[in-house]
Amino acid sequence: MNPTARRALAAAGLLAVGAVAAAHSPAGARAPQGDGCIVVDMAVSSEKITLLTELAEEFNDSGAEVNGDCIVIAPRSVASGLAASLIPEGWPDPDVNGEPPVIWSPAASGWGAIVNERAGEELAPAGTPFMLTPLVIAMPEPMADALGYPETPIGFADLVALAQNPEGWGAFGHPEWGPFRLGKTNPNYSTSGLNFTVAEYYAATNTTTGLSTEDIGSPEAVAFATDIESAVVHYGDITMTFLNNWFAADRRGTALTYVSAVAVEEKSVIDYNLGDPDGVLAPGEELRPPRIPLVAIYPSEGTLYSDSPFIVLDTEWVDDAERDAAAMFEEFVQRPENQAKVLEYGFRPNNPDVPLADPISLENGVDPDQPTAELDVPDPAVLVEILDSWAALRKEARVMLLLDVSGSMGDPAGPDGETKLDLAVAAALGALDDFKDTDQVGLSVFSTDLGGDDPNFREVVPIGPMSETREQIADALQQQFPVAGTPLYNATQTAYETMLETYDPAQINAVVVLSDGQNDDENPDDDDAEFQELIAALEEGSEGSQSRPVRVFTISYGEGADTQALRTISQATNAATYNSSNPASINQVFTAVISNF
Repeated sequence: MNPTARRALAAAGLLAVGAVAAAHSPAGARAPQGDGCIVVDMAVSSEKITLLTELAEEFNDSGAEVNGDCIVIAPRSVASGLAASLIPEGWPDPDVNGEPPVIWSPAASGWGAIVNERAGEELAPAGTPFMLTPLVIAMPEPMADALGYPETPIGFADLVALAQNPEGWGAFGHPEWGPFRLGKTNPNYSTSGLNFTVAEYYAATNTTTGLSTEDIGSPEAVAFATDIESAVVHYGDITMTFLNNWFAADRRGTALTYVSAVAVEEKSVIDYNLGDPDGVLAPGEELRPPRIPLVAIYPSEGTLYSDSPFIVLDTEWVDDAERDAAAMFEEFVQRPENQAKVLEYGFRPNNPDVPLADPISLENGVDPDQPTAELDVPDPAVLVEILDSWAALRKEARVMLLLDVSGSMGDPAGPDGETKLDLAVAAALGALDDFKDTDQVGLSVFSTDLGGDDPNFREVVPIGPMSETREQIADALQQQFPVAGTPLYNATQTAYETMLETYDPAQINAVVVLSDGQNDDENPDDDDAEFQELIAALEEGSEGSQSRPVRVFTISYGEGADTQALRTISQATNAATYNSSNPASINQVFTAVISNF
């Protein structure tokens, strides 16, 4: 079966096995289970959910048993960093986070080491790698050509030089591409972000092994990493945000001005070039190769592999029968015929008897003969130190929090009678500590009948350094109450234009919009015209003012939210939308949103 047909078949299987969370939604559905079957819940990193779903279906149909009981493997997508934070906490809130997993397969083994280091005990024993994919720097082919790659090797030092060059791409004959823009995920959530940050420090110390906490804290390493981070357009919890936005920009003909390079896994470059940027082909969706393909650049200093370990957790919620069932599935996926399927999905098989072949090929933008240099995974204590230190050196953010305070936010939503507004305020309060003191953050609210010069929009706390505004925002959040209508379009445009006028090129400039309803400004006759005006303004700002990108991240809150409108708003600014249709998930969703900064 060819890769395209297999992708379509596996996509249909997602519906049968369940287990996949909606984009940026933390919850995953339980797989259907037979009476008396042993259900093995499995948390897997997002890039391999389609493959694991297909393999789970085949295993579930194989008749495998433990002590006469049938087995159901139930995979679902959970970000590696998120799972790494939930496991030491006992996997709280199953209604939000899904059932606690028996098998955990993060993208890389380093996450298990981080869990054990933070927990002070071995909750995640070393797992057998399932497949491999190296970290690469994805770059549009014309940009890679302009840099002379692959004849001219490219490393992290080259990225620093390009990021700091005031001419930007003009230094390579293409001023129309603007400055060098880097896409990188938050290392606390994403394996590519973690591996990229580790590689930064290796490049700064000119070593490939033995990275130490002293290395990380050296002035030279801090300066080098800070220079790279300064080129970041924004962060995020998953690479799919960048790849989906890149693909959408490619359809509009603006791929070269959205972002210059993104740190991703090799497998993601293959998916993108095949026309499946997020690696999950929905039923009925057809592959559409991009106009401008990506090239995988293998950093000259070396890179790290994601090895997708199968980790059977040693926790109180895993029993002996589940361990036995998990071991059977682990043996199943290591069989040569299933390792061949690994290859079809763009991963490198862990089995040496399965040679590399299509789709790992130059035609798909990747090189089977690369990488030629590999970096060692640092000790667990060093990995934790990298995550802790990154918070201080990451690029600073300038963010307006825009909160819906319409009447429907007073609807009950919590188990103890809390309203939707109560839960949203509590989530926002918890997320304030994720900003550092030098980030610039303010709070605005929207509804109708707010009074003042603009009855639909009110600046509650002006944007300023969090060292000064954190307590002001916290106090103001707790004073909010539901008012009237939901002027979503008008308020979003006001917030966007305000941020555009006061843009700071040294920071990540963004608006975070949380809304629980449809646009309702008490004048329904002009809703369509208002929405078109808003999207036109956002697109003009995103594409016509490349030197001032302001991204609008949206949270679709509750079942009544206008999910499609909020998604369109985010897409128009090359940002991301987050789904919190279950208000109980808003804490986790808010944390994911703030991971962009």
